[in-house]
Amino acid sequence: MTLLRNSGYWRWSAGVQLNRLPATMAPLAFTVLTTATTGSYRLGGVMMAVFVAAEMVGAVPTGRLLDRVGPARGLVVLLPLVAAGLFLLAAVASAGAPDWVMLALAIPPGLVAGGLNGGFRTLLAGTVTEEELPRAVSVDAMILEGVIVGGPLLVALLATSGPAVPVLAMAVVALLAALLVPRRTVRRDPQRTVERQSIPVAACVPWLAGLFTVGLLLSTIEVGLLPLVQRLGAPDSATAIVIVVLCAASITGSALYAARGKVGDPRLFLAGFVLGGIVVSVGFGWAGLLGGVALIGLCTGPLMAVSSVNLQKLLPERRRSEGFSLAFTVQASGFGLGSLAIGVLPVWLCPLLGVLAALVSCAMLVARPRRAIGTPSVTS
Repeated sequence: MTLLRNSGYWRWSAGVQLNRLPATMAPLAFTVLTTATTGSYRLGGVMMAVFVAAEMVGAVPTGRLLDRVGPARGLVVLLPLVAAGLFLLAAVASAGAPDWVMLALAIPPGLVAGGLNGGFRTLLAGTVTEEELPRAVSVDAMILEGVIVGGPLLVALLATSGPAVPVLAMAVVALLAALLVPRRTVRRDPQRTVERQSIPVAACVPWLAGLFTVGLLLSTIEVGLLPLVQRLGAPDSATAIVIVVLCAASITGSALYAARGKVGDPRLFLAGFVLGGIVVSVGFGWAGLLGGVALIGLCTGPLMAVSSVNLQKLLPERRRSEGFSLAFTVQASGFGLGSLAIGVLPVWLCPLLGVLAALVSCAMLVARPRRAIGTPSVTS
């Protein structure tokens, strides 16, 4: 497997995981900071909402900027700006600043950070060969699970040294990510035009819909874990079992996708989402909940990988950072909508929203199979 011997990929992977780590640390880090400085944990939740909103607003403009100056050069400049914003936020909060000041200071790092994942994803295209790309995306999805779990654990550990330490650590991590931005790229055929090419929106919509579905269905599972478990008459601590099953299934699905010699049909993964979402919604006791969650987890990594690879094939080279930033924003909006649904709808109905989104995505792929399904083999 040539990917394992590709040092450029592992440098990219280290950089992108460090870039993602502050986002996984932020919810608990902001809550710890505001609880200690103002006595209000709710302010931490509002601060996180402001930070995420700023990320979504700034994602596409930041991606467009990275396309213009070059993703590698832009990331090296923008990541230290994110670090500076987080340093300032921690310092001002520690000094006892008013609530509105802390909320305002959460906006600048969010605006800048929103498009950085798109820049890193663009660099992946120049770090691995086209044959290695599907496997590279799958391995990245496996590592991401560890980052998602590790972020809050790191905050809990660092908080013992002081309430501002986790936010300061987020800033340090952003600086480390800047040091690991890839410089070496795989030689590819030069692009023949310097004109600004348009993004083929219609062709991208099925893959954006797939990413939206991932965010929507996963959020209804993750955010709705407590009521789903309580519906079975189990104690709140039983949510940990469901989380372990979901994470293990997601890692397994990505590993099987990377190890398999062929990509497979994304409509199969969407069908898994449909079946898993229906089973979780209807119930069937612990067997139904864990089985449905496991099926959703198994299909998550492969669906994200197929969507990512196809988007790269469709996006113009000079607009990939913008396009991938939009894709991450679409997925985040799905997660936000699913979280909102948990707060306003019956718990049994929420997974069915993800089922509906999966059916719509599948219908789009059926309508244009030749343009949408074909992806390169993961054999390398």
